[in-house]
This record gives sequence, C-alpha cells and structure tokens, in this order.
Amino acid sequence: MSLRYQNKVVVVTGGSKGIGRGIVKAFVENGAIVVFCARGVAAGEAQEAELNTQGPGSCKFVRCDMSKEEEIKRLITVTVELYGHIDCLVNNAGWHPPHKSTDETTAEEFRNLLNLNLISYFLASKFALPYLRQRQGNIINISSLVGTIGQKDAAPYVATKGAIISMTKAMAVDESGHHVRVNCISPGNVMTPLWEELAAQTVDATATIRTGENAQLMGRMGTEAECGLAAVFLAADATFCTGIDLHLSGGAELNYGFKSQIPS
Repeated sequence: MSLRYQNKVVVVTGGSKGIGRGIVKAFVENGAIVVFCARGVAAGEAQEAELNTQGPGSCKFVRCDMSKEEEIKRLITVTVELYGHIDCLVNNAGWHPPHKSTDETTAEEFRNLLNLNLISYFLASKFALPYLRQRQGNIINISSLVGTIGQKDAAPYVATKGAIISMTKAMAVDESGHHVRVNCISPGNVMTPLWEELAAQTVDATATIRTGENAQLMGRMGTEAECGLAAVFLAADATFCTGIDLHLSGGAELNYGFKSQIPS
C-alpha cells in the first residue's frame, strides 16, 4: 500500500467529530502522525485509541478550546515538543449556529462566532508558520460552500466562512516566499453530527435531510471520508496549488434552483 503522507506531522483542529474526524482518519490511513484537538476529552481519547490500533500512522489527542489564544499556542507547542516539527496544519474547528435572522442576532453572538470560526484559524496559522516554513509545509483551511454562494438566515456564519477563503488567498501570497502553500476546502452538505443536530431542530428532520441531499447534483450529501481524502490530496499531491478554494460540493452551486423569496 502506498502511504501518501508517511511520517509527516499534521495538526488538525476540531478533529474528534464530523469533517475533522474524517480528516484525521484519512491522514492516519496514509501514514501520518496526527495531533488533533477538541474540547470533548472522552470523544478525543476514544478516537485516539481506535485509530492507533488501526494504523498505519498514529494520532495524539490534545484537549484545546480554540476560542482561547493561549490554548491554541499550547497545541502547537505540544506538537513540536512531541515530534520536533510540523508539516501540515488543518484549520477545521468551528460551529454553525442555528439559523437566525439578522434582526434576531446580537453583536456578541457575531463576535463569538468570529473568534471561533475565523480568528482561531489566524492564530493557529500564526503559531504554526515558523515550523511550517522550516519544512516547506502547508496549511489547509476548512471553509464552506456558503462562503461563496450565501445561505438564508446565517449572515454571521457566512461572513466567517467567506473571510476564511479570502484569508487563505492573502496568506498564500505572504507565505509563497517561504515555500509554504495555503489552500482551502469549501464543503457543501456533508452528513455530520452537526448537520443531524441542526436537522433535528426543524419540524421534520427526515424531510430536512432529504432536502439537503437534493441540493447536490449527485443527489446525496458528502461524507467525512471524502473530506479527508480531499485534505490528503491538498497536502500530499497538489504541490503546484496554493491559494485555491476547492469546492467539495457535489455540484450544489451549479444550475438554477427555486430561489425567489418574494411573496406571491
């Protein structure tokens, strides 16, 4: 078996569930040494134990609240202390709040989301870059398709994801002189625990999930595993790509749909 990222050190934020879990698993399956973080200790430790029995790579769980600068700095420090270097940083930790209109959203809610979804990416990159430059490594930022196409009743979330795409391009420019690539993945609908949680808050969760599936030309949602494969591709194979926004969307942004919200 060809291991595409063997013995490379990868840091994945928000790696214990959903898209992050898929990314951690894909890198371990390709021989990497992965340090992943989350706030929930039980889920993180269980995933560490499970993946380390499967190999061929390995992983280490570190508890980290990505809304706190000192904990982000500690995550990077611990990684370097354990393994000596960093080859890839995957910024993934984030949250999609329940849908809420602009009128109902407070400034504090918006600030908190910016801190978690955007500023944490900036800080993790800032602290990891001195080590990534030594290895001519790369950064992968997980954004969202809605950062490009918009989404109803989610202005703060869309703003954070759009900013991630823009920051990716700006950082790719800055880091090109250090031979550090910076790229972005924008998933469309991916079946994750968060998607199920949000669907459960609607009147008919089954119908909501079916609507989510029908939003893609492929007639289904993406999977955690497919997100992981995309991340490994950008880290290991896409060596002439920097500043790109990879749409992992099943074609959700293509063709026309029923868009009008004007009362008849």
